Amino acid sequence: MITPEHHVQTLAIHAGRLNNEKLGDIVQPIHVTTTFERNPDGSLKDYGYTRSANPNRQTVENKIAAIEGAATAVAFSSGMAAIAAIFEIVLEPDCHVIIPDDCYHGTRTLLENFLKRWKVSYDQVDMAVVATVEKSIKPSTRLIWMETPSNPQLKIADIQAITQLGKKNNIYTACDNTFATPLLQKPLDLGADFSMHSSTKFFSGHSDILGGIVCVNRADVATQLRGYQGAAGAVPAPFDCWLLNRSLATFPLRFVRQCNNAMVIATYLSTHDKIEKVFYPGLTTHSNHAIAKKQMPNGFGSILSVLIKGGREEAFAFAAKLTIFKHATSLGGVESLVEHRRSAEGNYPISPDNLVRIAVGIEYVDDLIQDLAQALD
Repeated sequence: MITPEHHVQTLAIHAGRLNNEKLGDIVQPIHVTTTFERNPDGSLKDYGYTRSANPNRQTVENKIAAIEGAATAVAFSSGMAAIAAIFEIVLEPDCHVIIPDDCYHGTRTLLENFLKRWKVSYDQVDMAVVATVEKSIKPSTRLIWMETPSNPQLKIADIQAITQLGKKNNIYTACDNTFATPLLQKPLDLGADFSMHSSTKFFSGHSDILGGIVCVNRADVATQLRGYQGAAGAVPAPFDCWLLNRSLATFPLRFVRQCNNAMVIATYLSTHDKIEKVFYPGLTTHSNHAIAKKQMPNGFGSILSVLIKGGREEAFAFAAKLTIFKHATSLGGVESLVEHRRSAEGNYPISPDNLVRIAVGIEYVDDLIQDLAQALD
């Protein structure tokens, strides 16, 4: 019997399994059916229609809930679909949202382009400073959206302090926990109403699945999310859920290697004469290192960003010279990637022109260091 008290490496393999004693299969089959036969009286057996529920989706939701330590996890077809679901059930016309000044551009785009029809306003604040968040609260504030570490400057927000502000002012709090994952921090345990992940990233780990997940403890919020999932229909396909369930088995092992590699690389780059600055919360020079160490006691993640001395031209030249690192969007896969972040931020770029985000994979770290060295030199 798998229980929440088991180690995360055990949960990642065994949690979420449905009762399959009749067949005895060790690997769950892919349930590609869109509909399920009903009982003679018209009632449902276990499932009715795949948009509403599917065995593969239920398995992966149960497993991620166990890893996060959440009461409920609700899966969506992408990270942005998961963010949109939270916005849809929380926001209302004429309300106000607080987001980080270093926020993922997709989140800002959703607010700027699609929620204007509701007259939703938002303020971008430095969420590493709790007092700044507090000053930004208005009577109409409905949601404080955290992203910690942030994308791409790796700012750290004090989740517990900000969620206390939310409770004091009757405001929902949500945290994009994609970069840290539940292995490093658990926002729900720190008081957040929502912990959201792009499961495309570390949960998948192989750059071949799109997905999003929202974890919650509140029963009322879980009911709203589940209702929205079934009605709006932005759900992952059974095959994607099957792949994700398989990938989660190695997630704890992969992520530890990625974090260890990132620490070595951040330390190396922090003293390189071609690097102007390194953004990585594991470095003691990071402005939010103290809160990161407190909030993320098991590590600091596998994402870092650097400012290349020079500008846009030098940043692109560096990326082009790399051989193991590939210049591509995304993160969390077994392979190492770099990205000139400003050119990927669409209509609302905020990153410096010389910033390159580095997503560290599981390759042998000395090979990665050598590749960085030859590209910089």
